Amino acid sequence: MLSTPLQRMLFGLTDEHVILDPPSGQLLHPEALVAFQRLSRDARDAGFNPKVVSGFRSFERQRTIWNGKALGQRPVLNNDGVALQISELPPRERVLAILRWSALPGASRHHWGTDFDIIDAAAVAADYQVQLTPQEVADNGVFGPFHQWLDQRIAAEQSYGLFRPYAEDRGGVAPERWHLSYAPRALELQHLLTVERLEEQLRACELALCETVCLELEHIYTRFVWIPDHCYPATMPL
Repeated sequence: MLSTPLQRMLFGLTDEHVILDPPSGQLLHPEALVAFQRLSRDARDAGFNPKVVSGFRSFERQRTIWNGKALGQRPVLNNDGVALQISELPPRERVLAILRWSALPGASRHHWGTDFDIIDAAAVAADYQVQLTPQEVADNGVFGPFHQWLDQRIAAEQSYGLFRPYAEDRGGVAPERWHLSYAPRALELQHLLTVERLEEQLRACELALCETVCLELEHIYTRFVWIPDHCYPATMPL
């Protein structure tokens, strides 16, 4: 079984590589946190208040989410955000439906701490229940103005290495406008996450639909895990 510090980091089996973002209580990779703090400073000058609502996520946490969906204990949504009758789907279709909105344990970019989900806390009341839905982040949604501002910053390469890995629908993971990634470290780690390493990790845990996942892993990796290099910023901070 894989056991090096780098491999434990890669799969979210340790949190030794992340630090606390005090305002949110979330854990982030130190370099990602610095980039986010710089972006937040600029955003506050523009009238926004970025807040991380989901940072580092452990392998076990992601496995719990996955198994809950695979076993019908958590909702699985279709492309329109409507709950599916997951138990009625054959195993392969069940796996693909889950992957549309939830990462495979071991393949979540949240494991690295380089990736995190954000909102504009200035746009909602303190007790607002964040859903992270397409409706919230649409241009006419509650967080729309903030994301329009962020669009401009990313396009102008003024986002300190932060970008949206799921900015568009490439036929895999549904677009997630709320998901930011610190490109320099995320790109490095993505190239270390191979199909072979991922399969070894998956077979070493109790994962629902594991055999189906492993049979489809090459396809899953290409469609749902790998972010093409050209999607990363053309220029990145050192």
